[in-house]
Amino acid sequence: MENVVIPRNLKPPAVPIIPTRAGIYPSELSSKPTKPTISFSSGARPKCPDTHLDNLCKKGRLGDAVAALDSIAERGSKVKPSTYMNLLQSCIDTNSIELGRNLHARMELVEHVNPFVETKLVSMYAKCGYLSDARRVFDGMRERNLFTWSAMIGACSREQRWKEVLKLFFLMIGDGVLPDKFLLPKILEACGNCGSFETANALHSTVVRCGFSGSIRVNNSILAVYAKCGKMNWARRFFENMNRRDMVSWNAIISGFCQKGQMEEATRLFDAMREEGTEPGLVTWNIMIASYNQSGLTDVAMGLMKKMEDLGITPDVFTWTSMISGFAQNNRRSQALDLFKEMLLAGVKPNAVTITSAVSACASLKSLGKGMEIRGFAIKIGLIDDVLVGNSLIDMYSKCGEMEAAQEVFDMIIDKDVYTWNSLIGGYCQAGYCGKACELFMKMQESDVAPNVITWNVMISGYIQNGDEDQAMDLFRRMEKDGKVKRNTASWNSLIAGYLQLGEKDKALGIFRKMQSCRVSPNLVTMLSVLPACANLLAAKKVREIHCCTLRKNLESELPVLNSLVDTYAKAGNLSYSRTIFDKMLSKDIITWNSIISGYVLHGFSNVALELFDHMKRSGLKPNRGTFLSIIYAYSLSGLMDEGKLAFSSITEEYNIVPGLEHYVAMLDLYGRTGRLGEAMEFIENMPVEPDSSVWAALLTASRTHRNISFTVRALDNILDLEPGNYLIQLFRAQVDTLIVKSENDLKVRKLEKENATKRHLGRCWIELKNRVHTFVNGDQSEPYLYPWIHDIVGKVSKSDFHEGLCIEEEEKEEVGGVHSEKIAIAFALIGFPRKAQCVRIVKSLRMCGNCHETAKYISKAYGREINVSDSKCLHCFRNGRCSCRDYW
Repeated sequence: MENVVIPRNLKPPAVPIIPTRAGIYPSELSSKPTKPTISFSSGARPKCPDTHLDNLCKKGRLGDAVAALDSIAERGSKVKPSTYMNLLQSCIDTNSIELGRNLHARMELVEHVNPFVETKLVSMYAKCGYLSDARRVFDGMRERNLFTWSAMIGACSREQRWKEVLKLFFLMIGDGVLPDKFLLPKILEACGNCGSFETANALHSTVVRCGFSGSIRVNNSILAVYAKCGKMNWARRFFENMNRRDMVSWNAIISGFCQKGQMEEATRLFDAMREEGTEPGLVTWNIMIASYNQSGLTDVAMGLMKKMEDLGITPDVFTWTSMISGFAQNNRRSQALDLFKEMLLAGVKPNAVTITSAVSACASLKSLGKGMEIRGFAIKIGLIDDVLVGNSLIDMYSKCGEMEAAQEVFDMIIDKDVYTWNSLIGGYCQAGYCGKACELFMKMQESDVAPNVITWNVMISGYIQNGDEDQAMDLFRRMEKDGKVKRNTASWNSLIAGYLQLGEKDKALGIFRKMQSCRVSPNLVTMLSVLPACANLLAAKKVREIHCCTLRKNLESELPVLNSLVDTYAKAGNLSYSRTIFDKMLSKDIITWNSIISGYVLHGFSNVALELFDHMKRSGLKPNRGTFLSIIYAYSLSGLMDEGKLAFSSITEEYNIVPGLEHYVAMLDLYGRTGRLGEAMEFIENMPVEPDSSVWAALLTASRTHRNISFTVRALDNILDLEPGNYLIQLFRAQVDTLIVKSENDLKVRKLEKENATKRHLGRCWIELKNRVHTFVNGDQSEPYLYPWIHDIVGKVSKSDFHEGLCIEEEEKEEVGGVHSEKIAIAFALIGFPRKAQCVRIVKSLRMCGNCHETAKYISKAYGREINVSDSKCLHCFRNGRCSCRDYW
């Protein structure tokens, strides 16, 4: 073997050369000689000390053997290397590290310390679990041979220190020593676990040159490393050229394709294995079952498990655990718990992972009772002390709101890891006990377990979701400075999601911009959080920016992101962009269809929405609650009363869906638009659920539009019963009273307005032009040059076309409070930016009054411009003298 040439491409990396003369007799290993218990007096001296020592080893009297060595030392005698090695082997057999250290301290008694003696010493330390001591002996060796390197590499391999295995391997070939067929599999395994394909490829070349190609064990190791590194073309080619294959060969290639998610190819090989006469063993079946579960194909996995049982192979704990985990992770938690019961009935004892999966299913279901049953079983079989089980119990109790029980489990865990701490801290944050979470967070910092990025993120998320944004921001700033923990994408996502939950959309977008400036890459969660914040008319450009960001980050193929873009573009006023994305999508789910249908309804294109609904049904998708909500509104916009009623009845009769209050409100919109107020009232009285404010508000809109005072009064009174402090409804009620009895109620209205002057919201509008948002309020005098144009337009609006319905409005009339803000905003856009304002987009804080609504219709026709106004009631799209709301809002 000495004449074998090392391949050129197998050069050692630039690693520090380990000293080879570190001293084999470290002072820290020496100990004072113990008083001998066996003396070699002149009357009782054995003829051969080595034989006596061997006998002591055989009898397990290692302490006596060490004492005998001290007697030998006093006489100035030596022992043979083989005797000393037998003593070391006895230490390995009995795991006696202390006696091994004593032997190491007496190494000078060996006649000739050769590499084999030193190698045995390395093995003793390594096999007793003291790898650092083994490495010190190894580094101090005068000479190393293949067996020495094998001992050290084997020790690192047993401890799964794969990077050290590769470093030692490169040092070994640097010393001119090549591995044999027994050592090669260990080095190849390290290559696979480190993903070092280049090293494995070079080793493959070495195997060929050294003549080891006939070793099935070596070949299987090469195949396994190609598969682990994801080089399936290499693995397939090597597998097909193997002269001999065994069960391990088939398992390696099948496992490789499973890891790549190529289940069709894995299944083909699984079938080919049987055709070639190799019956799959339990391991092979488990590989396939686990992979199908990880791919979400739990039913296929279950079918395989049953087929396996039919062939006489009994599922083991790994099989059951894989199935339970698969069902739990694929939102089939109740079935996961049923499988757990079946497993126990089958007499298979669960392991820690099985218990953890079952408890996690209980946590997701918030099934405290079943979780406590499983905890009792874990105590019975002695797994309650396992940290995995403990962590899952803390999570389960936390999600069920049982924080005292979670704390109790936490206190029982002796060897807490970072997940233990994070689970309890997260539980306290979720329950709103941020003070308790902070206290625990501080204790964690003082413990042996340092908080990681997840800990900091949980604390940040907990504070901001509970409304304490200042504390959340303080933690976010301190994270890298004080905690020495680098922020990740989830850290930024926590702030963005928190601000959105607090209704602070501008702050959320500000954090997103800061995130980009810090060159932190947004992910799927970021996009799904930030896109809804742009679902308004002022954020049209921002939506396009975020869309570009999804393209740069290769997220454009993610279905949830595309669905969110379809929805957000529509709500931002760009329905054409929304439709373009929809048409280009290769796959669509029910959320996709709901998003585009609701977008067309929002913009007043009810006919297109209904056409899309028919198309969706033809594609095989069943409508859900969201679909029906949009469809009822579409029928309402089109004035199709009978079709709308049929759609509502089909929700329960055909699709077995229980309608929500939002569906009843949509039906009232349908009745209201067609002026069937009596039927609307009858519909409310026959509702199987108690009507809330939204139901009566729908009746209020209908009665106000159709000038029906009696129904208006009834709607207002019911809302006041539910919301007695609602100032706006109080004002409406007083206005209605004024219409009925004008003289005495004028004073009542004025008194109410005076008493609630601070509560009344001033009409306010926002418009974005040239990347700047402009704000206007009622009677705004900041742009006086606009008023002549406004008065001229208002004078041209035909009074005969104007129907206010009941004259009850949210803001004061223009004769009192000045020109309403939306008129000023429209004038500002058309006069100040005539070329930029092809589509005028305005956000209004209150409901548009009838006069402003009619004026906007006139301007859209007279100037040929599209005007979109999003008020507190709906989105108004004014085109060619018409509005998408059909004058009903």
